[in-house]
Amino acid sequence: MSKIWFITGVSRGFGREWALAALERGDSVAGTARDTSTLDDLVTKYPDTFLPLQLDVTDRAGDFAAVQQAAERFGRLDVVVNNAGYGQFGMIEELSEDELRAQFETNVFGALWITQAAVPILRAQGSGHILQVSSIGGIAAFINLGAYHASKWALEGFSQALAQEVAEFGVHVTLIEPGGFGTDWAGPSSKHATPIPAYDAARERRAAQRGAMRSGDPAATATAILTVVDAEEPPLRMFLGEIPLTIATAEYESRLALWREWQPVAAAAQGN
Repeated sequence: MSKIWFITGVSRGFGREWALAALERGDSVAGTARDTSTLDDLVTKYPDTFLPLQLDVTDRAGDFAAVQQAAERFGRLDVVVNNAGYGQFGMIEELSEDELRAQFETNVFGALWITQAAVPILRAQGSGHILQVSSIGGIAAFINLGAYHASKWALEGFSQALAQEVAEFGVHVTLIEPGGFGTDWAGPSSKHATPIPAYDAARERRAAQRGAMRSGDPAATATAILTVVDAEEPPLRMFLGEIPLTIATAEYESRLALWREWQPVAAAAQGN
């Protein structure tokens, strides 16, 4: 049976590729964008199965209205994808309050409001799948991206709790954790704090590291996403690309080694 999708951020990147993959196989998609003119080609090609929705995900009331509109149009929701987001660059010292709050409004609260709007529908159906687009940066952290990492770690935390809360209702949750891909995440969609010269050398080293990494093709991720949403028992977490497993392995081996080293001190802190 064909699936009904609700995807935020369909104007480009992962959202666009996954919407196309779903539509091409006969599924229906409600796709959001701040500027719906970017979705005109999808409306023309899939007039019966694609619903364009104008939405800024930081608008809580708008999020609830968009989810409800999609459910009313198609009769149900099977897959809800929180894809809208952006990268805020800047060393921790450089970040302004407005920049930090804006990063959380989009990457955390935007996903949270869409999730809260969708869960009652999925719960009543007794089925559904929520995909939260996180990042390898949701489990590891690098310089110059502290705000972004903080937002994705928050997304990871509430989504892992959510997965346990909704499991008994037949609803699944999957955190999608891509590595580096050729989207505009670090391009036009990104924002940059005012730099402090003291960090210039570190910034250049990190840029060189990122430049040496091979970027993946966003279009190539569609098969993996379709496989995940079609699985009877989808995973809580799913990497995209070759690099994330290497990063995650090193990250958790380092954490475990450090925790074990300090376990005598930790155990003694418990008292009797």
